Amino acid sequence: MSTAYFLFHSRLNDFLPEGQRRVRIVVPFEGRQSIKHLAESLGVPHPEMGRVQVNGRVRNLGDITLDGDQVEIHPVENGCYIEPRFMLDCHLGRLTAHLRMLGFDCLYENDFEDSNMAGILEHDERILLTRDRRLLMRKAIRHGYCLRSLDPLEQLGEVIRRFELTAKLQPFHRCLRCNQPFESVDKEAILDRLEPLTRQYFDEFHICPACGQIYWKGSHYEQMEKFIERITKK
Repeated sequence: MSTAYFLFHSRLNDFLPEGQRRVRIVVPFEGRQSIKHLAESLGVPHPEMGRVQVNGRVRNLGDITLDGDQVEIHPVENGCYIEPRFMLDCHLGRLTAHLRMLGFDCLYENDFEDSNMAGILEHDERILLTRDRRLLMRKAIRHGYCLRSLDPLEQLGEVIRRFELTAKLQPFHRCLRCNQPFESVDKEAILDRLEPLTRQYFDEFHICPACGQIYWKGSHYEQMEKFIERITKK
């Protein structure tokens, strides 16, 4: 039986029980075990892990752990090193709508199964957002974040901060229902679909080419502007 000693830094401690936070954890193991495998056995998903040091030297998560190793793991740095395109698990419908409202490409179905999501992410480079740490531990998942809050607005703030998205917002150009970018549409082409007051007071319209949903800058637009201002100032 061999023994290694793991210390997790900063927000990685969110995944550990109280007694293991910010202290060296004694990890007994047998055979050839990677740093990644032993770290995940403690409950920390690999997409959350960044710089790794072993006995004071920089190492990789895939390196084999040796008896007596002193392992320190830091969280991945904030920022987005790929295009900010997301996949959200089936419990995050409201967060999906919020992210789409801010202009981000979000793949979401309310009946996604873990195996299907992992299969898609194996070929489509997206960032997985979930509260299921076991899903994040799947080998196919390269980029992801485990949401800490249960509240959709707080979750949105987490995602904006973690991936530093403030400068990448493009509000009000993506369909909240089906994720497609809007297209401009002439008012005359959709007159028969508009309510009388909408026909009277609004002239600029957009339409989703996939589902046909019509959008215009009504009172909801001002509410969403205030919402965006509030969430980006946090």
